[in-house]
Amino acid sequence: NCSAIPPYLPSTVVNTTLRLQALREAMSSVNVSAYIIPGTDAHLSEYIAPRDARMAFMTGFTGSAGTAVVTLNKAVLWTDSRYWVQAERQMDCNWELEKDVNAYSICCVCDPCRMYHCIMVVFSNPIETYESYSYNLVPAKLMLKSIPDNLVDGVWTDRPLIPPDNLIQRTWQMKVEHIRTQMTDNPYKPTAVLLSALDETAWLFNLRGSDVPYNPFFYSYTLLTLNEIWLFVHKDRVTEDLKLYLNSTCFPLAHCVQLLEYEQVRVMLKNYMTTSGVKVWIGTEYTNYALYELITPEKLLTSAYSPVLTTKAVKDETEQRILRDAHVRDAVAVIQLLMWLEKVVPEGKETEMTAAYYVNDKQKDSRGPSFETISASGPNAALAHYRYLELSFSTLSPNGFCLVSASQDGTTDITRTVHWGIPTDMQKEAFTRVLMGNIEISRTIFPSGTKGVNMEMLGRRALWEVGLNYGHGTGHGVGNYFGVHEWPVGFQGNNIPFREGMFTSIEPGYYKENDFGIRIEDVVVIVPAHTKYGHNYLTFETVSLVPYDRKLIDTSLMSPQQLQWLDNYYLTIRELMGDELDRQGLTEEKTWMLKHTVPFQSATASAAVSSLTVSLRSACA
Repeated sequence: NCSAIPPYLPSTVVNTTLRLQALREAMSSVNVSAYIIPGTDAHLSEYIAPRDARMAFMTGFTGSAGTAVVTLNKAVLWTDSRYWVQAERQMDCNWELEKDVNAYSICCVCDPCRMYHCIMVVFSNPIETYESYSYNLVPAKLMLKSIPDNLVDGVWTDRPLIPPDNLIQRTWQMKVEHIRTQMTDNPYKPTAVLLSALDETAWLFNLRGSDVPYNPFFYSYTLLTLNEIWLFVHKDRVTEDLKLYLNSTCFPLAHCVQLLEYEQVRVMLKNYMTTSGVKVWIGTEYTNYALYELITPEKLLTSAYSPVLTTKAVKDETEQRILRDAHVRDAVAVIQLLMWLEKVVPEGKETEMTAAYYVNDKQKDSRGPSFETISASGPNAALAHYRYLELSFSTLSPNGFCLVSASQDGTTDITRTVHWGIPTDMQKEAFTRVLMGNIEISRTIFPSGTKGVNMEMLGRRALWEVGLNYGHGTGHGVGNYFGVHEWPVGFQGNNIPFREGMFTSIEPGYYKENDFGIRIEDVVVIVPAHTKYGHNYLTFETVSLVPYDRKLIDTSLMSPQQLQWLDNYYLTIRELMGDELDRQGLTEEKTWMLKHTVPFQSATASAAVSSLTVSLRSACA
């Protein structure tokens, strides 16, 4: 409560007074009246390293989406509806929260100041965002100034260092040649591809790192031409074995990787642009403005996504096998968690935190979480991205919903909602309609090349019929020991068409503010569908293998086709998980699994018992 005297500040608030004072002094020294701080990094990553969390450092707000603007007498944060409550709990009275996230709204904060420049760090901003800000500043006769340095870094005296870990290696030459083939086949004849997203370089060279928490990435750029390769990385971290692996000491040839310092990417790109006849291919979704502005229009070829991202989206047979196996092991850990919670929650001693931590490292192949654990119960579960460590954590109650996000092995993403008390009729209906949406997408047959956005409403239709909805996306791509959110696959308008071999999540939900939250999420792989007349049709095969809480399912709302799909899915769980649970000697867990996968069309669902939404995600080799 900033109107109280003195202001009331909860313990979750970060004091930003000295940080803002130092930043404003830095702004004055370079004659800047407003400074725009995005919530991403120089590679436009969804998940960022602690050293790149500049928006969080300046504001105290730690949500994954937002933009901050600091003027000489004002500080404002923009974020979307997922994070309004969190932002209010974390920001002190120096900051104002705006709930309009369009570029015009962000630029308008500058207008009353009659400033000369509105400055942003171009290494952390997408091309489209930069151009949108520039356009919206014109009516106020304001100018957006591009600088490569970051003023926040100058005042962040204890900024985290790059982890000292060495990079992890695998083979790569065939991938390089595959991308070069796409360059040669492209009618616009690019001579180079510039890779900016961290997972692009990691995939191309089959390398993994640990610079970004929960994501096996490392700071890097790559400039790949038809006969040369430049890898921009912190060279002091590259071992002799890795240099040999990359052929970095040989004479510049097609498969010799020339190592340059990470910070030299702008200089090298600028030098390359002086060569006659060159044309650089970039993916605009993940190229920052600092690099984009160096490429003259006649030497530029753009697509939304680079050829590396679109190629990486389709998993080969080995990658598919690895992902399927990972989901089997992951399902064991989730079954262990749900069985344990079923026993201990009535005792009233377990919390959001203990539920989240119980599942970690349950399987020996785990390489750690794929994102920061989310654990929420009761009203907290209505916040889709609630973080218990940053706010407070609650005791799990048999009468309330709870959402937990943790991880096991492989890159997995699964959400299950259960209830240990007696849910209301409305809660049971909401759960069933969310499940119906999941099933409707999962059983859909569609022509190859269909975009996910064209079938996304199937996940919402059962909810819409009774006036319910959810505010997040319906699904996203999943990497193979990469990011748990892997673009460009998914159900949004800017995702690429579905093809065989892609993995995506399907995750409809419903969230009632200050009451409860439901999400049912599975990972699926796109496989051929055998139709009566047509060819080249596809469908989804679910690789997540954990039963839904049958006591929350109102089968009277479901169609015979939906119930048949559900019984077939449970049969798959019995076949695959029965063998795995036997192999691991988990007799009690197998009994639990068999009990929860009894066919619906030959058994009547019993009374409802519980409420926990468990979302588990993880990453391993």
